[in-house]
Amino acid sequence: GDLLLEVHFKPHPRFRIDERNLYLDLPVTPWEAALGAIIPIDLPGGTVKVRIPEGSQSGRQLQVRGKGIPGEPPGDMILDIRIVTPPANTARARELYETMARELAFNPRQRS
Repeated sequence: GDLLLEVHFKPHPRFRIDERNLYLDLPVTPWEAALGAIIPIDLPGGTVKVRIPEGSQSGRQLQVRGKGIPGEPPGDMILDIRIVTPPANTARARELYETMARELAFNPRQRS
C-alpha cells in the first residue's frame, strides 16, 4: 500500500508558511523605503539579497521566486514591508524629524 505523510510545521517567530510559500515581515527604515535599498535576509538555507524598490510603503509585498519551501515546483518567499521609524530620543534626532516635518509638507491622511 501507499504511505501518506502529513507534515506540520511548528510556528516560527519570523516566518509563516502557506502551502509552499514562505511569508516574512521585513522591517525597513524610512530611508530604505524612500530611497530603495538592497537588504540581506537570513534564511535557513543561506542569505538572500533583496532589492527594496524606491518609494516602497508599509504593506507592500515583494515576491522572491523559488525561495520558499523546496519542492517541485519550489515555493516563493513573500516579504511584507513594514516601515519602522527610529525614536526621536536625542536632540539631533528630534531636530531631523522637525526639519522633515517642515520641508516635506506630507500628510498621509490627505488624499492626493
